[in-house]
Amino acid sequence: MAEQQQFYLLLGNLMSPDNNVRKQAEETYDTIPGQNKITFLLQAIRDASAAEEVKQMAAVLLRRLLSSSFEEIYPGLTLEMQTAVKTELLTSIQQETSPNIRKKVCDIAAELSRNLIDDDGNNQWPEVLKFLFDSVNSDNVGLREAALHIFWNFPGIFGNQQQHYMEVIKRMLVQCMQDQENPQIRTLAARAAASFVLSNESNTALLKHFADLLPGILQAVNESCYQGDDSVLKSLVEIADTAPKYLRPNLEATLQLCLKLCADTNLTNMQRQLALEVIVTLSETAAAMLRKHTAIVAQIPQMLAMMVDLEDDDEWAMADELEDDDFDSNAVAGESALDRIACGLGGKIILPMIKQHIMQMLQNPDWKYRHAGLMALSAIGEGCHQQMEAILQEIVSFVLLFCSDPHPRVRYAACNAIGQMATDFAPTFQKKFHDKVISALLQTMEDQSNPRVQAHAAAALINFTEDCPKSLLIPYLDSLVQHLHVIMVAKLQELIQKGTKLVLEQVVTSIASVADTAEEKFVPYYDLFMPSLKHIVENAVQKELRLLRGKTIECISLIGLAVGKEKFMPDASAVMQLLLKTQTDFNDLEDDDPQISYMISAWARMCKILGKEFQQYLPVVMGPLMKTASIKPEVALLDTQDMENISEDDGWEFVNLGDQQSFGIKTAGLEEKATACQMLVCYAKELKEGFVEYTEQVVKLMVPLLNVPLTVSRVRVAAAESMPLLLECARVRGPEYLTQMWHFMCDALIKAIGTEPDSDVLSEIMHSFAKCIELMGDGCLNNEHFEELGGILKGKLEEHFKNQELRQAKRQDEDYDEQVEETLQDEDENDVYILTKVSDILHSVFSSYKEKVLPWFEQLLQLIVQLICPNRPWADRQWGLCIFDDVVEHCSPSSFKYAEYFLRPMVQSLCDSSPEVRQAAAYGVGVMAQYGGENYRPFCTGMTFLCLSVLPADCYPLFTATTPLSLGQTTPTFLKFSSS
Repeated sequence: MAEQQQFYLLLGNLMSPDNNVRKQAEETYDTIPGQNKITFLLQAIRDASAAEEVKQMAAVLLRRLLSSSFEEIYPGLTLEMQTAVKTELLTSIQQETSPNIRKKVCDIAAELSRNLIDDDGNNQWPEVLKFLFDSVNSDNVGLREAALHIFWNFPGIFGNQQQHYMEVIKRMLVQCMQDQENPQIRTLAARAAASFVLSNESNTALLKHFADLLPGILQAVNESCYQGDDSVLKSLVEIADTAPKYLRPNLEATLQLCLKLCADTNLTNMQRQLALEVIVTLSETAAAMLRKHTAIVAQIPQMLAMMVDLEDDDEWAMADELEDDDFDSNAVAGESALDRIACGLGGKIILPMIKQHIMQMLQNPDWKYRHAGLMALSAIGEGCHQQMEAILQEIVSFVLLFCSDPHPRVRYAACNAIGQMATDFAPTFQKKFHDKVISALLQTMEDQSNPRVQAHAAAALINFTEDCPKSLLIPYLDSLVQHLHVIMVAKLQELIQKGTKLVLEQVVTSIASVADTAEEKFVPYYDLFMPSLKHIVENAVQKELRLLRGKTIECISLIGLAVGKEKFMPDASAVMQLLLKTQTDFNDLEDDDPQISYMISAWARMCKILGKEFQQYLPVVMGPLMKTASIKPEVALLDTQDMENISEDDGWEFVNLGDQQSFGIKTAGLEEKATACQMLVCYAKELKEGFVEYTEQVVKLMVPLLNVPLTVSRVRVAAAESMPLLLECARVRGPEYLTQMWHFMCDALIKAIGTEPDSDVLSEIMHSFAKCIELMGDGCLNNEHFEELGGILKGKLEEHFKNQELRQAKRQDEDYDEQVEETLQDEDENDVYILTKVSDILHSVFSSYKEKVLPWFEQLLQLIVQLICPNRPWADRQWGLCIFDDVVEHCSPSSFKYAEYFLRPMVQSLCDSSPEVRQAAAYGVGVMAQYGGENYRPFCTGMTFLCLSVLPADCYPLFTATTPLSLGQTTPTFLKFSSS
């Protein structure tokens, strides 16, 4: 009893607001053996005399214990103890009078059930199933709630008996959704039904069978929203995301309901935005299905109405801090939704529907409507790219008028639209409208009385110049430089006199962008800006000027890179000293200091400018760079209950793992980490052997990053890109050191090829692996490596064929249309790109190992043969032939044993309609002649005329009568084929 009382005291301390008390309690709790924890926690939950917050804490801890440490603890309990745990939980649910505690005990029961489903799908706790059936039919509302809560939390609770109980499950849910006396039962039943649908998302027959539950779910969505509960609406968003086709039979009703809720200003902003989220999510996950409901989709401009939900703010135009957008506001939510729905449904649907609405808004006397109309144009550019490009002249001419609008926030929105179009339609936008746009932006930048507008005009100019062809920008350089210099000088004075900095921050970046595009043409203006920029770096040392100082450091380094080493060298020493001084103070900078990422990028540019001379600065630079590159994100495995306490606004991103569980990663610092990793790649590339002193520590940092899929993709790309570069740096240390480094990399690279989920990152990893093999050569892979690599490449090829079959199946789908076809073609291009990387790896293996590798290659042979079948797409045939080209080039004469597989397709491919296939075939014939040996001689001599016949007519004069062709033999019988 005394121990239990001590444990209650410990639970109280775990909830203490005092960090020290709480931390000490956590340490003490961690030392208690797991089996003892279960006993103490269960006793606390069942103790009627314990305070509710103590019981609640005990319930949370027991659920977490079963979630995170079940395998370590539960199997070690005696059978009697296991039975007691199950019995006590069910008894507690039946006897607990506090609804809150009962709900938390239900969470424990669900978690235990989840862990007691064995590998064959048997539920090792049959009593909980009987409890569910008894409770859901009970007169006790609390027990009915408990049963539904458990089923919502773990809809897979029936295990392999689910099919057997299917009708019972359906009847249970229907019965509860029709409970007229208890709205909370209807809500819980709807959530449980949604949870069951989501857990069976791929079971088409089950979804069809449960389709008649959807009207009840929709009714519960409507009812619960007006009771201040958006939980069922959130479930509907999840269905739209994960199982959109479940909504098909009632899609019209779903859309009508969501549009009604979205339009209802009596609901909270969050509820209205969630209703909109259902439609937007469907536009992304089931676009073709949604496109067929054009009458409903035509009401989507409702989100434009949300974008008008703005507040008048007299201080807005003078604000000197760029606050983050209020992501909870209807205006921002509407804009984001419009962007996504345009990308999802495409410009053919969206632009005709929305264009007239936008034009009416732009002519409205209320500034909020004009602002919303311009922001809408910004939002739809990406999704409506093709359709807007055709009328870009009309749009741009209209938008430019609003740069002179009487209201500053409308002028701001006009700059926003220009900046966005400059990005979305580059370089067409720059080529067609450079004269009008530059003039309008420079004029708007002179709006001294509205700094916020000035700053945004400068930001739009940055977007414009970033993608502007150099030749187009040069004629405007004098005017641009003059305006930017005048504003910079004026704003520098304002900074000194008033402390205002917003416009100066943007102007400094504008100068950097102009210099970056103009390159050596910026040399005449170098001396105009550099003294002021150095002055800012020297003197802007206050905390509130960190961003300005960082941007100025960026500007100096970009100008230096633009004008080149010769012009920059007189200032290089002074600039380096300024950077070094900042670097010295680096350890004192806070983790979120914006100067860090600017400094890291600036050092890399200085490395490019100075080349080998930069090596002397590495001892100062590398410490902070490695520190930033080594940032470890906070990660957590969370269930639904934990996630309720964590918001994505807190910097967390989540990946749904199913079974009410999610993997969370805190993204703070990840972008800085990605930048730092990219800079390490830059140093290795630029300095080569001059970077050798740091290769070991960089390799130890980078290799583990290859297999952390939930980091920013740029981190994994940088890690992959660094591998062959680091090997090149390390060459100077000799073959033994190089081999040790390669052994450290190799396993991780192969594993990453097998596990990387992002195709863009995967292609980089495969490319780097191929380069590493070419660099290391024969002997770099052992038998285990070959075995693993062979399995992975075989899997990639099989996946390639499977994906093609899936795309063909989608072409037979009832929702198939031309926009679906565009998506399928994009997917096909991604798949083909991965195929090219498979070819790269095989090329590197063949070129390094020659014919020794052929026995290993035979496991892939039939898949490569499948690629060159006549019915395959041209890209498959091209890359299949390229692989056989490598076999012939690097593995002859042994390659001839595979001739029966590729000779006939190669001959036929010489006359293929695709030039890429003809090229691959012609190269193959060439390497047969050059490297194939005697076995290929009859074939090659027979191919001479055929190869000539493929050449364009104007090539024939190259072959004159003075260079007779000796054919030797006729085409062998096995190569004869008909022209058809």
